Amino acid sequence: MTNLYAPDAFIKDKVEALAQQLGLDLPHQEQWNFIQSAESLDLQAAPGSGKTSLIGLKLALLGQAWASPTRGICVLSHTNTAKDEITHRLTATPAGRRLLQYPHFIGTIQAFTNTFLALPALRSRGIEVQTVDDQAYADEALRLLERHPRFRKLNTALGHRTNGPALVAEARYVCDAGDLVATGPDGTPPFKASSDSGQQFAALKEVLTERGVFRYHDMFALAEHHLFQHPQLALAAAHRFPFVLLDEMQDTSDLQQRLLDKVFGPPGAVVQRVGDVNQRIFADAPDAAQPSSFPLPQAAQLPVSRRFGSKIAALASDLTVHRRQRIDGAGHEGTVALLVFDDDTVAEVVPAFERMAAATVPRQLLLDNPPRVLGARLTRGSAKAFPQSLSCYVPGFTSTPVQTTGSLITTTRAAQAQRQSGDNHAAITLLWNAIRDVARLASSGGLPPLRRLDRDPATAGGRARLLLHDLLTSPLDSHVEWAVLTARLLRLLPDLTQSPLKGVARLADPLAHIPYIAQPVAVLETPADADQGVVASVAGSIQSAKGETHAATLILECLERSGKKHDVHEVLGLLSRQQDASKALLTVQRAAQLVFVGATRPTHLLAFAAHRTRAEPHIEAITARGWSVHDIHSLKAMPI
Repeated sequence: MTNLYAPDAFIKDKVEALAQQLGLDLPHQEQWNFIQSAESLDLQAAPGSGKTSLIGLKLALLGQAWASPTRGICVLSHTNTAKDEITHRLTATPAGRRLLQYPHFIGTIQAFTNTFLALPALRSRGIEVQTVDDQAYADEALRLLERHPRFRKLNTALGHRTNGPALVAEARYVCDAGDLVATGPDGTPPFKASSDSGQQFAALKEVLTERGVFRYHDMFALAEHHLFQHPQLALAAAHRFPFVLLDEMQDTSDLQQRLLDKVFGPPGAVVQRVGDVNQRIFADAPDAAQPSSFPLPQAAQLPVSRRFGSKIAALASDLTVHRRQRIDGAGHEGTVALLVFDDDTVAEVVPAFERMAAATVPRQLLLDNPPRVLGARLTRGSAKAFPQSLSCYVPGFTSTPVQTTGSLITTTRAAQAQRQSGDNHAAITLLWNAIRDVARLASSGGLPPLRRLDRDPATAGGRARLLLHDLLTSPLDSHVEWAVLTARLLRLLPDLTQSPLKGVARLADPLAHIPYIAQPVAVLETPADADQGVVASVAGSIQSAKGETHAATLILECLERSGKKHDVHEVLGLLSRQQDASKALLTVQRAAQLVFVGATRPTHLLAFAAHRTRAEPHIEAITARGWSVHDIHSLKAMPI
């Protein structure tokens, strides 16, 4: 590795100089151990430990010292949000910005899989990808099933099954012992391969493949199949990327992990995996069974959180389900509170929390970062239990619907932001793929991939490239300017698709202009007679708050998905009995996992809301932990 970057990349003086430039402190030896490590490792990082800042610092140091013009650093994350956070931090220094260009790669695991494995595999078969999207795939598959006479027997057979439509809409490829097999959503074929229905099921999947329509899952199976056929590709990938950093490793699925093991398993590549397994909230299984499961037993740790103090740290430590970790709180010594309510005071919980936040958190902090109200469930289900969800506490609350109107302008704004961060290729690709999705609504002819667009300004491809440039550089505030751009697109589409537009009315919604609204959130209304100094809270799901830092957080007791237990009540039971969360029932573990994520967000105030009948048995033990307990009934009209 030393021939790839300068051997003094991580010496103390250089680390301290760049850390000071970025405004980072490195008071703990564990931080230095990670920064200076040049070997493969796993790092289990507690919430608020500064993991993302350390990753940014380490990558900037590598960018500063990197010497090879053809071999690079590969940085992979689970989500675009995590990738964007890393990219944003790298733009802070010239050395970091170097990593945004060839030969380096920064992106999601999905993007890496598509770029280096799945797309080359499909191109070798002469297949041009039209879309990789689960919903688009489902729509196309069901249309094909209904309209094509070739699949009549399959359609009839599926009509006798309650999950018939889902079997086709969610059909996926699986790489089984080197064979690419069409399966249902559970990973097994729904019919015998030799039956008429089985043959038609496989044929329908193949037709969609030839049309270039895929699910996200398909791309991993295609990549795995390509690796099986060409095992030398793993060696080539390890050579191209001798240093690999995987962020948010806890959310990597078994399928993704298996593929990454095959790609970067060969000796030679340094693979450093970073995450917090106790924030793994997207997996149902208690633990993945693979030998490479994150984190490995000998993993390094970052146990010190600078986000919160000892009270929240002690609570969080007791809720570490997947891997027991004693978290040390080095932040502000905040307040932990329990708000106890009755059936008739549910609607008073959030106002009481807002008054408590106003009394305990500096006002400027609340203005910069309004109090957050979180629930594991946003809206009510069919169960009779009460309260069930965030909407039970906040009358009139509804979750934000999926945005369809103005979908192209929304994507264009996201692409402009990517371009401004330095990732021009990703911005153009994102925007062109969105235009291809729009065109598919009103044209029987598909648009070609970006790389196939002609560059001659006199051709349709050249005019498309000019339009892409103008979309990425033009102000989008005026509906008049947007109308000019979309009119150019509508004139261009027939030439690009070589077919007339049909059903142009379908494009009205996706091409509509909508004003820019920065990060729309559900802000709860503050009553007209609210106490002076109260800052209105923002409501949302615990899942959506992952990775955030709040000044004050309220976790509302909600019905967990079995419909039989309330999550906060189960967590109070764990804490009052001092029970090992990893040994609790699976339903209780799931509740603890979610509450752990929500409870590790705030810096100053963490509050829980629980019904009196469920809270009272635990109040004595909770008080002994240093929590404050408040009865909503007696506080309805009183400042806290």
